Amino acid sequence: MIQLGIRFHDTRELPFEERLKEVKDQGFSCIHLALSKVPGFTADTNALTPGYAMYLKNALRKADLDMAVLGCYLNLANPNAEKLSEIQEKYYAHLRFASIAGCGMVGTETGAPNEGYTYDKEACHSKEALETFITNLRPVIDCAEKCGVILAIEPVYRHIVYDGKRAREVLDRIGSPNLKIIFDPVNLIWTDNYEQRDEVIAEAIDLIGKDVAMIHLKDCLLEGDKVKSVGCGFGDMDYTEIVKFALENKPFIHATLEDTKPETAVESRKCIETVIEKYYNK
Repeated sequence: MIQLGIRFHDTRELPFEERLKEVKDQGFSCIHLALSKVPGFTADTNALTPGYAMYLKNALRKADLDMAVLGCYLNLANPNAEKLSEIQEKYYAHLRFASIAGCGMVGTETGAPNEGYTYDKEACHSKEALETFITNLRPVIDCAEKCGVILAIEPVYRHIVYDGKRAREVLDRIGSPNLKIIFDPVNLIWTDNYEQRDEVIAEAIDLIGKDVAMIHLKDCLLEGDKVKSVGCGFGDMDYTEIVKFALENKPFIHATLEDTKPETAVESRKCIETVIEKYYNK
């Protein structure tokens, strides 16, 4: 079984508890929550109190939803020392918050070696950028271990950890049981490897599958010099091997849909459920 969910800021904007109810009514069982993207909420470090966390925990319990992951997508390779320190403090606060809110995982991407968090292939894919990221990640993982929360990194082709090999190296060098992977197959794809996407995804499953703690599901289209992300069922993705991997190796894993629209979210959920049904009926 896969527990399908949705990225909360992709849902229809309503008062928080009504919004949770609508998510449940649409057939989802969990959410990916980024506090900074919810109107009326804050991700400010000093605001992440136990009371705030417990409010979320109770609201989610009432709605019968899990908080699959608490998003904190900030640049751990920022070269500005003062800003990097602030970013690390925000991660520490999110990890403490997650431990109280009943969320076992804080999720992040892997940044770029510049203050603008912009893609420069030569710089992002360099050995130097990887060394910077690993160095800056270590204290965050120390905090994760103390809080009893997983810090899950999400490999993205346009960031520092751009493929399965690079992710495997980070996992092995950090060597912590609290460092895991959010597996977003589409994020491993860009114009450079679009036609080889099935091979890229298969390699990642082989190299880092054992450390996958959550899955993100979306679709993609090649549009000129970029890859456009869209909701499941609206692009070129074949989910057969991804679903097979999850069903055979990750019982009850959380898998949240991304880049959906409120009016098409249910259709995207059904797209994945159809693949799941085909697996069981093969």
